[in-house]
Amino acid sequence: MTKVKINLIDGRSMTAELDEQAAPITVANFLKLVDSGFYNGLIFHRVIPDFMIQGGGMDASLCPKETKSIKGEFKSNGVNNPISHKLGVLSMARTNVPDSASSQFFICVADCAFLDGQYAAFGRLVDEESMQIAIDISKVKRVRVGYYDDVPYESIVIESVVRV
Repeated sequence: MTKVKINLIDGRSMTAELDEQAAPITVANFLKLVDSGFYNGLIFHRVIPDFMIQGGGMDASLCPKETKSIKGEFKSNGVNNPISHKLGVLSMARTNVPDSASSQFFICVADCAFLDGQYAAFGRLVDEESMQIAIDISKVKRVRVGYYDDVPYESIVIESVVRV
């Protein structure tokens, strides 16, 4: 399994391992974006305690950074993905369209098995420190900004995502 480190601008980092067997298209897309520096300077723009943190698609002014969509690798879209959405799992965010995932991902900060079969889980955080950082991010002060009502009051900026 390939490992990546999500480095935050405040010096914290989360390490995750990606599961190429469960979600080969998703992992290949994510690593292509990692290798190109796509995530550098983007933010976690949705944070919901006891649920998840979402990032990888917007800058601090909430301007989206677009990229190509991929096939959703989950059961309701015809793909047998065995990863359950538990604490620390990485999964792809999407719209109501099954094949709309592109760059935005989320990290579960609680067990969210109700998402199984509907979203493409593709990895997991590897240690307690990484999980605690994700949980801490989910609990920051939030504000409503336009359509979004769970935006961190102070931006949680991704400095880089790199292979390790």
